[in-house]
Amino acid sequence: MSSAARGQDEGGSNEDVETDEAFGTEEEREIRPRAGGSEHWGGGGDEDDSDTVIHNESDYFGSTKNGNVGAPGEQEGETTQNSEPLDDQELLEQDVLQLQRDPDSDMETPELDLGPDVGPDHNAATQTQISPSASPADSGSIPDDTPSIQGSLLSSPGRGKSLSPSPSVTPRRATLRTASAALHPFERRFETRLSSSSIPSARAASPGFLTPHSRQISLASQFSGLSSQDGSITGDEVPQAPWEVIRWNKLRKITGQAFSESGKRSFGRPTCLAVSALIAIGTSKGLILGFDYHQNLKLIVGQGTKATECGSVTSIAISADYSTLAAGHADGSLFTWEISRPARPFLQVSPLSSDELRQRQHADGHVAGCAVLHVGFLGTRHTALVSADAGGMAFSHLATRGLGPVTRTVKNTRILGRYPAADPSIEFSRKPSSILAFSPLPLGNVEQPTDGMGLTALLTPYLLVVVSTTPVAQTQYKAPRPKEVEPHGTLSGCLAWFPAVKLKASNAEKDKENSDTKLVYSWSNVLSVLSVAATENEDPAKPPSLSFHARKRWRADEAIVAVQWLGRSVLGLLTVSQRLLIVQDTTLQVTDSIDLLHRHLYHQDLFSQQLHTVVERTDSDDPSLHGVVADAFYMSFRTYKGRVFLLGFNDLTVGTLSNWADRLVALMETGDHIAAIALATEYYQGSANNVTIGLPDSDEARHEVVRERLLTMIRASLVYTFAQHDDDRPARLQELTEKCFTACMAMQDTEYLFSECFESYDVADEADIFVTTLEPYVLDREVKTLPTELVQGLVSHFISENQASRLEELLCRLDPLSFDLDNITMLCRQHGLYDALIYVWTQGIGDFVTPLIDLLSLVKMLGEGEEDEDMPSNPFYESAMKVFPYLAYSLTGRRYPAGDLIDDSETIRVKADLYEYLFAGTPLPWPPGSRDPFRVGADPQEEPAFPYLVLLLQFDAASFMSMLNEAFEDPFLNEVEDDTITNGTLPNGTKSRPGYRMTRQHIISIMLDVVRQQGFDGDQVVYLDMFIARSLPKYPGQLVLSGSLLTQVLQRLCVPPTEELQEDCQLSIEYLLSTYRPPDINKLIAALKAARFYRVLKSVYRTERAFTALLEVYFEDADDRWGVFDCMTACLRPSTGAGAKQVSAIKKTIMEHVEDLAGIDVVQTSRTLCASAPDLLEPAVEALQDSYQRFMFLRTLLEPALVQKARQSNATPALSEEQKSKFTEQYIQLMCLHDPTRVAGYIDTMPTSDLQLDQILPAMEQAGVIDAAVILLSKDGRARDAMDRLVAHVQSLEQALTSLLAAAVESPDVASTYEAAEDLTQAVEKYTKVGIWLCQGQSASVQRRTRPRTNFAWEVSEDDLDSDEYLWLNLIGVVVQATKNVGDASDRLEEQMETTGRDNLDLSKIIGTLRNNVQQTFTALLSATATPKGPKSQEKQSARRENLSFLRVLRAFLTRAAITAPSLADLRAVLSDIFSAYAFEQGVLSLANELLGSDVFTEIQEVHDLRQRGWRPRTQVCEHCKRRAWGQGVGEIVWDEWMAKEQSREAEKARKLVERGGGEEARRLERGKAKVQVAVVEEYRGGPGEEGKKLTLVVFACRHIYHRACLDPGFLDGKAVADKGLKCPICNHHE
Repeated sequence: MSSAARGQDEGGSNEDVETDEAFGTEEEREIRPRAGGSEHWGGGGDEDDSDTVIHNESDYFGSTKNGNVGAPGEQEGETTQNSEPLDDQELLEQDVLQLQRDPDSDMETPELDLGPDVGPDHNAATQTQISPSASPADSGSIPDDTPSIQGSLLSSPGRGKSLSPSPSVTPRRATLRTASAALHPFERRFETRLSSSSIPSARAASPGFLTPHSRQISLASQFSGLSSQDGSITGDEVPQAPWEVIRWNKLRKITGQAFSESGKRSFGRPTCLAVSALIAIGTSKGLILGFDYHQNLKLIVGQGTKATECGSVTSIAISADYSTLAAGHADGSLFTWEISRPARPFLQVSPLSSDELRQRQHADGHVAGCAVLHVGFLGTRHTALVSADAGGMAFSHLATRGLGPVTRTVKNTRILGRYPAADPSIEFSRKPSSILAFSPLPLGNVEQPTDGMGLTALLTPYLLVVVSTTPVAQTQYKAPRPKEVEPHGTLSGCLAWFPAVKLKASNAEKDKENSDTKLVYSWSNVLSVLSVAATENEDPAKPPSLSFHARKRWRADEAIVAVQWLGRSVLGLLTVSQRLLIVQDTTLQVTDSIDLLHRHLYHQDLFSQQLHTVVERTDSDDPSLHGVVADAFYMSFRTYKGRVFLLGFNDLTVGTLSNWADRLVALMETGDHIAAIALATEYYQGSANNVTIGLPDSDEARHEVVRERLLTMIRASLVYTFAQHDDDRPARLQELTEKCFTACMAMQDTEYLFSECFESYDVADEADIFVTTLEPYVLDREVKTLPTELVQGLVSHFISENQASRLEELLCRLDPLSFDLDNITMLCRQHGLYDALIYVWTQGIGDFVTPLIDLLSLVKMLGEGEEDEDMPSNPFYESAMKVFPYLAYSLTGRRYPAGDLIDDSETIRVKADLYEYLFAGTPLPWPPGSRDPFRVGADPQEEPAFPYLVLLLQFDAASFMSMLNEAFEDPFLNEVEDDTITNGTLPNGTKSRPGYRMTRQHIISIMLDVVRQQGFDGDQVVYLDMFIARSLPKYPGQLVLSGSLLTQVLQRLCVPPTEELQEDCQLSIEYLLSTYRPPDINKLIAALKAARFYRVLKSVYRTERAFTALLEVYFEDADDRWGVFDCMTACLRPSTGAGAKQVSAIKKTIMEHVEDLAGIDVVQTSRTLCASAPDLLEPAVEALQDSYQRFMFLRTLLEPALVQKARQSNATPALSEEQKSKFTEQYIQLMCLHDPTRVAGYIDTMPTSDLQLDQILPAMEQAGVIDAAVILLSKDGRARDAMDRLVAHVQSLEQALTSLLAAAVESPDVASTYEAAEDLTQAVEKYTKVGIWLCQGQSASVQRRTRPRTNFAWEVSEDDLDSDEYLWLNLIGVVVQATKNVGDASDRLEEQMETTGRDNLDLSKIIGTLRNNVQQTFTALLSATATPKGPKSQEKQSARRENLSFLRVLRAFLTRAAITAPSLADLRAVLSDIFSAYAFEQGVLSLANELLGSDVFTEIQEVHDLRQRGWRPRTQVCEHCKRRAWGQGVGEIVWDEWMAKEQSREAEKARKLVERGGGEEARRLERGKAKVQVAVVEEYRGGPGEEGKKLTLVVFACRHIYHRACLDPGFLDGKAVADKGLKCPICNHHE
């Protein structure tokens, strides 16, 4: 078998690999900016940028021997037009030559002639040059197998992720500057004023960056202004943007011939497609139409032959040498045709008829009437084919050599599937199958051991099978359908091979010369990639061994119906919704998505009839989704050499996946330079999908490819933009500048950016835009060095814009060595840029003293101004104040203003220079060696000692001390031992100067002398005092000061000059007293009192153990009054050690201020006294004049749980019962006044034996807390007194209510009257319930006395009633009387309202409430007196006796009513309501009982019906072991076990029915003598047998079915889990 040929089946795309991987053509394009760009720019997506020629893809039919197109000398550097197409004879000659596989040959991609449709796109920029034959070493092909059609403008940066710039190059916002707030001395740290922020870019997203993942017809549909390729857009086309991911072209000539009405009448409707050397289209009339790449119809295959009688063409394949066609037909026939002789078939394989199938032995072949859906050639042979049909059968066909079709014989070998059975019942029991996808392995461009094996992949609904057909059919690999496939999802399948190819040097992986063979396959939406490796066998007679490795698996959002390889690492997936997904093979990430729905792809339902039983058919009421079989799309979706061919219902379309260069060209040619530069930057950074767009993965190789192209695009874009003068130019130029900065910063090419690029801006007078864009990069410290010319431009721009502060901030972030120092220092002084001036002197020159002199000059100038001048308003004041942060930074080893640390080798010198100059006793010349020192005074004779120190102290002593406070923290001021200095030289070799010997003690001594000599004001001296007071405890071993000096410091601090400094002075005194004790404490205390320094005073008193005075201070200190409680606790704590006299004095002080304590917090006062001084509780209560304070004081003691305080630290200590009894009565009295609603609850929880009721009850009655009085009297055993008080109160409420109603006629506010009446009614209802509670308690505990039998018609004496009956009588009497009186008042009010004509007051709600109150009272009476008590044997007798109690109360009530009312007519309405309410309640209960019974019966019946219906399992196999669980073929044992279980269940139901019925049969059953039909099948109670246990099933509510043994391994051993513990492993549903 020859290995020199190239293979291409109907579904493969190996040709683009063999062309692009090893011998691909390099494409370069001259890019011209649109609308008059004057500069051409070149370069390309190649790996060798030195070669600038543009290679052309020759016409496929014009390929020459060995891949050479003409002589090298003729073609090198020449520009040619597309050659004319060859005739048929030349075509065949060239095809024969393709059988030789020469590794060094170059197979050019055929140029698809789109005819007049693409005329406008084939302009001068697309004319090509043809290079000599290229070898892999010097090939400049675009990486990753994506050659583009010449002249294509395809470009779309849209990918699966956003193409927004990376974080390192995001747009910046404008700098924000805010003034810092003033800080107190010694508490602040001088900070840098530099800020860092960004300047925003408001550019909208370019169309080139839109991602096409949304469900829209096309990205280009958003841009109506774009023209089609031929300058016009037909009605059925959608305009395309030039940056589309795939550039689509409708093949109009082919469409006009094959899809027109006349074409369909002549040839039939197109049904399938194959693409290779020609475009082959099968039709419904059995014909094949062959078109070349100029869209010319070259041949019609099948006319006048038997093929037209075999039905439509259902599959097509083209041989590897492009000389033979194979076609499968709808009736099962298979034909091959030689392209050079299409008049008659080369081979014909007829299907088997039904008669042949009935024979016991028959030849292999397709079954008649079963369409051949897949066909392909094996290797390069014309006579070796494989095919598959819709019935799930696949065959290999090997024809013998012969002189013609008559003498040739074809050997058919079945490699998959079974013939249909003659018996329909047997056929029905078989699992239906079909071959969803099928493809032989095509040949790559390198020899492989698999070339002679005839590998073929087949995909069924259940398995993936890889079969080798040579020398014999043998299964090499099988894989089941993944479990990730949804059981109810769309059923679809597809696959595609990619052969092993030779890798280029840039793509070589781990020293591999060749890539692995790959197979991609998909079930539904689950895609898998399989790699195949072949190893030669040592024995040449044996076939090579194959190893299969599953690489990746990916899950799509919807079912995948077709898959093709667009390149070695790029997949094209077609989904069921006709969406094309571009997927990167290495990561399986979707890089692009194209909607093809509007292209109306041809599809056909080929599998649903064969697989209809595989698809689940559930009941229509089941809400679960129904599975469906997807239509077949594989015959209409083909790829070849990076192009995508789509067969539609009405046209044929070709699309090319654009590479990175195409997309950049497209954006540039459409004028969107900004989007092109941004996209190229993405390519350079590698954030795009490199493989998909044709860029190498290696950063070095990718940078080399993109860099020159990107720089050329920047140059051309700037030239074009500067040439424009429209209104939008400024905004467009600003945006372009931002993108140029982003690109150059990504490439780290600032040299080009700041030299050539800036020069072009400067020449065009647009330097301002450049500088504005540069600013955020400098602020973010991405740019630290600028050339001198650019620095000058920077200064000029910001000075002209009056933005000196922004300029200063930029200069402080740049390297000062790039500045012209003389010029920049002059500019800084001129414009007051002292931060920048300091930065230049210190960073660029290393001089730290000269900036100090410049700042001191400003201070001197401010000091020489007018005395009444407002110094902060002076324009130089802010600059002069920088002297302090500058000194603070420098003296602590930091660089001003950035804050970076100074090198250790330099920092000592810097500090020594500054200390020596600042604390110099006389003016010093600087730099050393100069003659003229800086003087602070006008007259040298009057120059003060330490002039510079004096100048700063007079200017701002507070800021100077703050600076010095920071400087003191630096270890430089630590004392240096004298023995470390030898001959005036330090250990590091530096010559010793006064600055090196500066110490903290020396500095303070100098300042004390200066202050003493210069006579500073107290306002300035106080800052030195505070500084000394705070420094002494920090550095005790280094500062030695006399006691008299410290005493003077204390005295001055006790007299702060201003109110603002009072807190600072007090804090300073605290610092000083921590290390120094003055000799006269009393004098200090007096001074502290005068200054109101309470915090220090407390500390002194605490130290001196003056507890009484300490307490007094807390009462004086308004800012810390709460601390008095902690102070009281601490003073009275035994561990304090206070004597008896001190404790007595403390308590006396507390009692003197007890009301002050209560005013602070009475709760905390109570807690503190209870914990520390319980003996003061009683006098404290008596001392409190405010009743509410006393109430809260006692509540904290007696009910601490009710007191919620946010500042509560500890709970109130518990008092003993004896202590509580002292306060209980007073607390109840106060509670009646301040919290009456709580009285009843509190009384109910405590005993009453120790309470003096005579004192408490009047307070309760006065406060209206009758319920509490009732409870109290009841607990004391005085139930009648309690009822009397309750009756009296209800009567008072009744009188108030009736009086209110009587006066309602004259009331001007009816609404307020009604609200008051409602409140009184609610009170009556409340106290009625209290009375019911009282009566029920008495009825529960009363002992009934024995009474003689009486007639209830006789009068009942009230004296004859029991105690509880008498209470009930009083309660009913007052409730009924209140209801009657209020009802009468209501009637009178209604009459008066009608008489006066006023709006009537609706009192129905109030009357209803009172009547309901009466009903509740009678109901409570009935339930309390009719409830049986005692043993069951006495229930009836007790109930009858208790019922008599109710009658006695009722009779006594009627008797009393007859006395008070002359007639019972007045009570008739009330009594009528009572008994009608009872009747109504009885009716409601009866109706509710009937409704409840009806509803329950209905629901139970429904549940029973559902249970009887059962659950239908989803499948007939166990979800775990995949063995058949039920249905046909499972065996008889399942049926037998089920019948036995059903009989046992029926017998159990019969037994229970007999037991419930009772009688003789139940007794016989109990004795074991029941009838046979009742006690049947007892043997099943032992459970199923061993075999039956294995087949026991469990069906879950989710309809998944399992063997019980698969779910519960212990079931077979008798250790089964309870049924309720079983859960479905898939969805966790219970059984």
